Amino acid sequence: MTYLYYKTSTWTGNPQVNENTKAQWEHLADKKNWRITQLPNGYYQTEVSHPSKEDDWADVTRRETLEGAEKAINGSIEHFQNKLEATKGPKIVKTFK
Repeated sequence: MTYLYYKTSTWTGNPQVNENTKAQWEHLADKKNWRITQLPNGYYQTEVSHPSKEDDWADVTRRETLEGAEKAINGSIEHFQNKLEATKGPKIVKTFK
């Protein structure tokens, strides 16, 4: 998850997000693209599907409990939803008359 977070949260000087990155964020922000598997050691691993390859999953993080794994997925989804919201530009929060 660290590399994935770094890759999707680092600006390289140009604040415009290209369409490929936006598509990746939209994919990562959709819970149906995530799953949890149980490893032989009893831990749970969160995985995300590859957008263009069927049945190709990338492991993201490992947790001790099923609840912890789902919480990690929900946190990732919220993170990418926030990033997508930020691409819409500034939003007015208060006006004065």
